[in-house]
Amino acid sequence: MHDVIVVGGGAAGLTAAIYACRKRLRTLVVTLDIGGQTNLTEHIENYPGYTQKSGPGLMKTFEEQAKAFGTEFVFGKAQKLEKKDKSFLLTLTNGEKYDGKTVILAYGKVPRTLGIPGEEMYLGRGVSTCATCDMPLFKGKNVAVIGGGNSALEAAELGTKFAKKVYLVHRRDGFRADEITVDKVKSASNVELVLFSVPAEIKGDKFLRHLTVENVNTKKRRTLDVDGVFVEIGYAIDTDFVKHLVELNKEREIIVNDVGETSCPGIFACGDVTQILYKQTVIAAGEGAKAGLSAYAYLQRMEGKPVVKLDWA
Repeated sequence: MHDVIVVGGGAAGLTAAIYACRKRLRTLVVTLDIGGQTNLTEHIENYPGYTQKSGPGLMKTFEEQAKAFGTEFVFGKAQKLEKKDKSFLLTLTNGEKYDGKTVILAYGKVPRTLGIPGEEMYLGRGVSTCATCDMPLFKGKNVAVIGGGNSALEAAELGTKFAKKVYLVHRRDGFRADEITVDKVKSASNVELVLFSVPAEIKGDKFLRHLTVENVNTKKRRTLDVDGVFVEIGYAIDTDFVKHLVELNKEREIIVNDVGETSCPGIFACGDVTQILYKQTVIAAGEGAKAGLSAYAYLQRMEGKPVVKLDWA
């Protein structure tokens, strides 16, 4: 039983974990990756006190700090959240289950999924939604990148620096990415364009080994021998697994009050998944701190202990 389960490993979730751990709460972070959308930029210039300008670098610092205070991490995707008598049960897509006295929803916008057989099974075991985070792990191996926008083309370009071969799978022959990036990818000697094709199935053993793609015109299938598949087809707000527990607005964002409380006692939310305006890293971090402190105050009240005032009065 964890005191706090944080769903999401971006700026909001990691900050919430830091604040919860500093209150001596046993804290678990469940996430698909570390860093969330902050990883998508190499040029952060407006985070106070941080001048390195690398999004992944900033998130690495967040992760190290969370681990230093005792945060536990599990990599996976949340599928179901249930309210029990005095706790919550979180089930992941791989079937793993975790109990928590409180839950902090901090997963922001989540990567869109392919919805094909084998995808969920191999998340974290070859399937990745963050090329910046994971591409270096595939040095000298074959990988496939799915998509045709900037994130996909940038992932493919990054792959040329590490992977032995990069298959770029796209349902059309035109790309929505910046022309300069498209030209770099097309001219790379270790890139093969797999056009007019969509992913159909992922297979493997303990780890991913094969990606089957289907031609959208001929319906013929082809199997690519790869060790990694990078899904780069955009982001969306996914609140389906919590909509029965918390109140949502018309944009399907989770509604919170000024201290991160949702409509369900014991569930808190912060960052881009909420209705809070200005989706910025620094704001997500601040909201995460509030959620972590609110979870602590909630547990103190539930245990009949005095709530330590958290203001300067």
